[in-house]
Amino acid sequence: MRLRIDLAYDGSDFAGWAKQPNLASVQATLERALTTVLRLDAARTIVAGRTDAGVHATGQVVHVDVPDGVMPERLANKLNSLLRKSGVLIHRVVEAPKGFDARFSPTFRRYEYRISDGNTARDPRSRRFTMWVDEKLDLDAMNAAATSLIGLHDWTTFCKPRAGATTVRELQRFAWHRESDGTLVAEIQADAFCHNMVRNLVGVCLAVGRGTITADDAVALRDARVRTSKFPVLPPQGLTLVEVGYPPADEVAGRAELTRARRDSV
Repeated sequence: MRLRIDLAYDGSDFAGWAKQPNLASVQATLERALTTVLRLDAARTIVAGRTDAGVHATGQVVHVDVPDGVMPERLANKLNSLLRKSGVLIHRVVEAPKGFDARFSPTFRRYEYRISDGNTARDPRSRRFTMWVDEKLDLDAMNAAATSLIGLHDWTTFCKPRAGATTVRELQRFAWHRESDGTLVAEIQADAFCHNMVRNLVGVCLAVGRGTITADDAVALRDARVRTSKFPVLPPQGLTLVEVGYPPADEVAGRAELTRARRDSV
């Protein structure tokens, strides 16, 4: 039986999603809980998006294959009982539709990045989830930059290279707004993201908001397809994975096959 698990976590004290020797990770924490509750020798989870150290999630998705007979509707409460002090919270556990793959079936991933600038009424309790800067940032300029970057492009400028991985992605939505306390929030959605792409995208908008580069410069840097120091890679604590989108149940298998084929062709 394949299960879909929807979960959230505070990434502050984790070395990222992926298991690493001698370091706390979300994956290892969840897999230990699964093996305990289900009395398994091992559990192997596949995740929709491998978040980096310090990055949070409110809408992460994984799948795991378990023996037949497991009752998903009881599993969430049992897991949460074990995880209550870990920083990981299970939203729901359901039996996944045939062909579902948490990594390859999504049609989009959506992130938020939070920045507290000189216009913000700051709350020190938000420091673990928000980047603080002293300047007053230009929201209109940041939105102009974000809008100009949307589309299907090669994002080499904004990605940490990985051998054999494509840097072509469709940026579907990128927009900034201010919340009532003045906090700047970016909403960034794409079919998928390459490594460090989100933090680089918000970094180039921060540079535009500070006035050190323009929105036109941001486009030119993207199209140059060369790594640059003209904007910062922002720290992880402001970043949260908020949603992973999937097609209808009868289309998840086809979507996974299509995604694998595209990756294999690179």
